[in-house]
Amino acid sequence: MPLPPLSVLDLAFIPEGSTAADALRNTVSLAQHTEKWGYRRFWLAEHHNMVGIASAATSVVIGHVAAHTQTIRVGAGGVMLPNHSPMVIAEQFGTLETLFPGRIDLGLGRAPGTDQRTLQALRRNASSSDQFPQDVLELQALLGPLQENQVIQAVPGTDTNVPLWILGSSLYGAQLAAVLGLPYAFASHFAPAALEEAVAIYRERFKPSAQLDRPHVMVGVNVIAADTDAEAVRLFTSPQQQFVNLIRGTRGKLRPPIDDIESYWQPHEKAHVTAMLSCAAVGAADSVRQQLESIVSRTGADELIVAAAIYDPAARLRSYEIAASL
Repeated sequence: MPLPPLSVLDLAFIPEGSTAADALRNTVSLAQHTEKWGYRRFWLAEHHNMVGIASAATSVVIGHVAAHTQTIRVGAGGVMLPNHSPMVIAEQFGTLETLFPGRIDLGLGRAPGTDQRTLQALRRNASSSDQFPQDVLELQALLGPLQENQVIQAVPGTDTNVPLWILGSSLYGAQLAAVLGLPYAFASHFAPAALEEAVAIYRERFKPSAQLDRPHVMVGVNVIAADTDAEAVRLFTSPQQQFVNLIRGTRGKLRPPIDDIESYWQPHEKAHVTAMLSCAAVGAADSVRQQLESIVSRTGADELIVAAAIYDPAARLRSYEIAASL
């Protein structure tokens, strides 16, 4: 079975012993390598108040990556729209599209991507997400052609027509993406429970739009590839530890791999983390290919977006290189 096109999801993880500056340099290096290896997109995600993630100012990092690459599409996977006014996002991404024409994507999420205290620091509140459909339409209009008697416009932004994506991990996003005729990216790399049902609903209810004439599904998948299965399994203990720490409420930087993950987690934590990270392909090339083929067979994914929370930057590059060769 041929695999669909691959893209990259990067959170600019900050490993223990490293700085945010190191993480951003590694992000640029990863983008340059994955562009060379034929990946379609390089997306960055918005998270706030997390000491292990350097992509909080998502549009700024997107501009930095786009300036250091030539052809790969660069975008947000995603911007958490309830944290912002549609006008500001239209101006930011209109500017990016003006600087890097034909290379910018804008994936939109409904979750805040942070905790309630940080939401208050962002001058937003929990009810902001209730306006998500209206905010998406407002943003779409601000990025679209100037209308007669339109008083408010984004400059740059108007008529840049930056492609919008709806991101989600539930049926809500699938239904909205279908109604609006937008491409849909499912966050199965950390919340895979509703993946197949959401994809089915999206395809069944999809209505063609000016942006998209047929449904397009991107599936998030963790790919931890190495030259041997054993090495990949060991590398995978870094994201496993990270998710255990999320459950424990002890956020931190990305931890180095360990020899025995069983000594790190409790049985209930193991069950929870294993479920959250079940949409994964871990191993040497042949093993990873078989696992990816299984995911594509189950979902009919039109595209896979690859996350890889690997501690060592060289090992992370090697993982993406192996995946590109499949």
